[in-house]
Amino acid sequence: MKGILGLLRMKTRGSKPSEDHTDSVLFSTAFAGQGVDDSMLVPWEARAVEVGAKRLPASRGGKLLQALWSKDKYMAHLDKDAVERMERFFEFAAVAPNRDVIRQDEYGNFMVVLLTGTIAVDRVQPWGEHLRLAETRPGDILGEMSLLDSGIRFSACTTLTDCEIAVLSAEAMDDMMTKDPQLAASLIALLARKLSLRLRVVSARLSEHQK
Repeated sequence: MKGILGLLRMKTRGSKPSEDHTDSVLFSTAFAGQGVDDSMLVPWEARAVEVGAKRLPASRGGKLLQALWSKDKYMAHLDKDAVERMERFFEFAAVAPNRDVIRQDEYGNFMVVLLTGTIAVDRVQPWGEHLRLAETRPGDILGEMSLLDSGIRFSACTTLTDCEIAVLSAEAMDDMMTKDPQLAASLIALLARKLSLRLRVVSARLSEHQK
């Protein structure tokens, strides 16, 4: 994480809007460094087809994202202008109930922001037990860990109701780093804070369940 933020700082220092930036491929090529074959990677485009996702107008998705993040303890650090600039990097979609947006133990290169509805977060333990970790609410972010570290998915995320979501892919994150590096740096820092808090909660939950 420090390496990512360091790269972003170098890109932002002394930069001007008129300057040309070298295209970044930090996120979209991270899986190659781990020896993950392309056939093992599940991008949003493929998952969207699998779950029958329907494209949501950016005008609606953007308004929902702004409203939710303005009330979030961490994401509220992004002002209205920042969120508006960020909207063009997201894809917005509607997904029916009982669809696996994210599956455990797969490699995926996108994160999801729940805009409306409820998504269950479940994990199958190594000994076969099914454990529900959470039922998310609008504004919650899912899958950001794999987007940031290119690791395998820790849990499955399944829609319990009709849901509207915002999706940020690795390619879009790279595009943001190139076109608006300061915005990308702010987003990564906020995601890291939220992720750290959630991991502590999940770790405590798993520890209690094993007693």
